[in-house]
Amino acid sequence: MSEARETMRLDKWLWQARFFKTRSRAAEIVGAGRVRVNSQPVSKPARAVGPGDVLTFPQARQVRVVRILALGTRRGPAPEAQALYDDLSPPETAPRAPANPAFDGSGRPGKRERRNMASQRPPDRA
Repeated sequence: MSEARETMRLDKWLWQARFFKTRSRAAEIVGAGRVRVNSQPVSKPARAVGPGDVLTFPQARQVRVVRILALGTRRGPAPEAQALYDDLSPPETAPRAPANPAFDGSGRPGKRERRNMASQRPPDRA
């Protein structure tokens, strides 16, 4: 007789591996049909996955491809979560734009600039 393969719900594994902040967000992504297991589209969060399965799903602005190495027992710290999978995603090739542009000095003047402008103005005539 062959041993039964260890499996876990897809949404629960994505949450435990820290790909999504909440389990309901992981279930939402899976339910929308945006996750593939072994190149097959999946739309049910209760889909069983186990070691050896390859998952493809969007996360933020990139597509992640991971191979499941182990099933977790809890949602632990990041190093513990990273031991659950092998990242097969291609490295980013395009440089990322900075999140916030640097301040170039233009815009509304501060207190010091207003004082300097006031001292350079000719006196008011009464």
